[in-house]
Amino acid sequence: MREKDLHQNSKKTNLGAAKSTNTLPPKVLSLPSQIDSVDSKNLITIAHIARPQGLKGEVVANLQTDFPERFAELESVFLLFPNGKTQESALENHWLHKNRVVLKFPNINDRNEAETLRDVIVKIPASALVPLPEEHYYEFDLIGCQVITNTGLELGLVQELMYTGPAPLLVIKGTQEYLIPLAEEICYEIDIKQKKILVNPPQGLLDL
Repeated sequence: MREKDLHQNSKKTNLGAAKSTNTLPPKVLSLPSQIDSVDSKNLITIAHIARPQGLKGEVVANLQTDFPERFAELESVFLLFPNGKTQESALENHWLHKNRVVLKFPNINDRNEAETLRDVIVKIPASALVPLPEEHYYEFDLIGCQVITNTGLELGLVQELMYTGPAPLLVIKGTQEYLIPLAEEICYEIDIKQKKILVNPPQGLLDL
């Protein structure tokens, strides 16, 4: 899953009938993803290498972070290869180019060597994540949260987030599947530590 930064205002919606609103949904940022393998479950994706760039061993990568300035602070990263192997590598140089990042790694000095990095995923430890302001959350923080309505009905667990409109949708699976917009007037309380989201769905939303 990609890591997203989702913002919820601290203002709480009163329990009861849902109210219509013209306010924007929580801000969603396109950050990294989490993996589950040996010693890598705490690694977060920040880029996906697309192809070689130039003739001197550089590669161009698609950004998977809303904080591209983080590359200036990185001395090393973890590389996840298509075969599942994870390897730590120093980062020799980088620069941003047309909403992408160009990366240079040690001992990769020509285009043929750079070709070995095609489709490699660039990761960092979760401990190196950019700290978020209060009431902001990463997408993977929301995955697995129990969703409960203001009437006490347990809808199920958040499986993923969909991005098909102005507001991201929580994909919730329990006895059936629900799609709940991640808007503060609906998701009025998010407790990451308890893995719980309280929602006040508008009339008819759960019948869709």
